[in-house]
Amino acid sequence: MKVSIITTTFNSASTICDTIESVIAQDYTNIEHIIVDGASKDNTMNIVKSYGNKISCIISEPDKGIYDAMNKGIRVATGDIIGILNSDDFFTSPDVISTIVKSFTQNDIDALYGDVHFVHSDNLNKPVRYYSSKIFKPSLFRYGFMPAHPSFYMKKGCYDLYGLYALDYKIASDYDLLIRYLYKHKIKYQYVQKDFVTMRIGGVSTENMQSRIVLNREIIRACNRYGIKTNMFLLSLKYLYKIFELR
Repeated sequence: MKVSIITTTFNSASTICDTIESVIAQDYTNIEHIIVDGASKDNTMNIVKSYGNKISCIISEPDKGIYDAMNKGIRVATGDIIGILNSDDFFTSPDVISTIVKSFTQNDIDALYGDVHFVHSDNLNKPVRYYSSKIFKPSLFRYGFMPAHPSFYMKKGCYDLYGLYALDYKIASDYDLLIRYLYKHKIKYQYVQKDFVTMRIGGVSTENMQSRIVLNREIIRACNRYGIKTNMFLLSLKYLYKIFELR
């Protein structure tokens, strides 16, 4: 199986090396790494180009945001399986992709997901939160729970059938996509109990209170789009659970 890994970048010079090096370090070799850059103003593209043929495809042009960039990567991907690795994240261990491929090979599934953990940018070896997808089931979408998106890998054919990331969200298009696939279309999926990705804290969806409000409003809109009833109170309950994820 060929695996396409899509990394979107914008002014990511300080972190992109960790991302690329973690892909190169994988013990599975049939990997296509696609970089989609939003016309960075810093040294990002010089760093990316310095890796030569280690990067399978480079796109650098203005875009309409991160989900538009992800869609560009999916459209040019030639792998059997597609996953997203953000430019400030990196694979936790060298056997992540081989574990993913093994699960797809041995099971009749369309997608899988695992766990991720968060670190401070000044100490990448110390977890501050562990995000386990183990408890997830589609009924929990109404409470704001979803599988860890950076751990989500799916067959390309599913994107061809059911569509890409919706561009009418600022933060929650990944939530919309996962509801569409796992709840509406009921694709076959599996949870893999493994830490896939190390993430630096401070992403756009959690950087401040205003972002959290926007995120929850968009989650409500995504749920309504697919017939799931929810509200701000139900979504607030997930923050109580997150307390137990802290390390």
